[in-house]
Amino acid sequence: MTRLLLAWLVMLVVSVLNGIARDVGYGRELDPLVAHQLSTLYGTTLLGVVIGAYARRWPFASASAAWRAGGLWLALTVAFEFIFFHYVSGHSWEELLVNYDLTAGRLWPVLLLWIAVAPAVFRRLWRCREGAMSSRHPPAGN
Repeated sequence: MTRLLLAWLVMLVVSVLNGIARDVGYGRELDPLVAHQLSTLYGTTLLGVVIGAYARRWPFASASAAWRAGGLWLALTVAFEFIFFHYVSGHSWEELLVNYDLTAGRLWPVLLLWIAVAPAVFRRLWRCREGAMSSRHPPAGN
């Protein structure tokens, strides 16, 4: 559990840095919706790197363990988003819910879905690669 929480903290730091890059960099030059969409794409990619590295270093013991990790990370992300941005940053609930409107071009739900499924995706990917590698290189002495 400690590793899962530490991994989520790394994801949080990566996400905050992604938001800072948007706010002080390319977001100044782009339409706010386009900046949000680009930031979501960057965030999805960056979080994929973090989750993929975690899954490779500490493989999930089972598919259900990977799904539980994704569920935990999803719950922590949504809780942080609403608690921090409402109570600390002062955004209204309505402002926060706008980010969930796919019909308005908001892609935040896509990133949340990725957080939930990525552990299972990377577990399967790394297991398939390991299987392919072991079939190409049989143990010595056979």
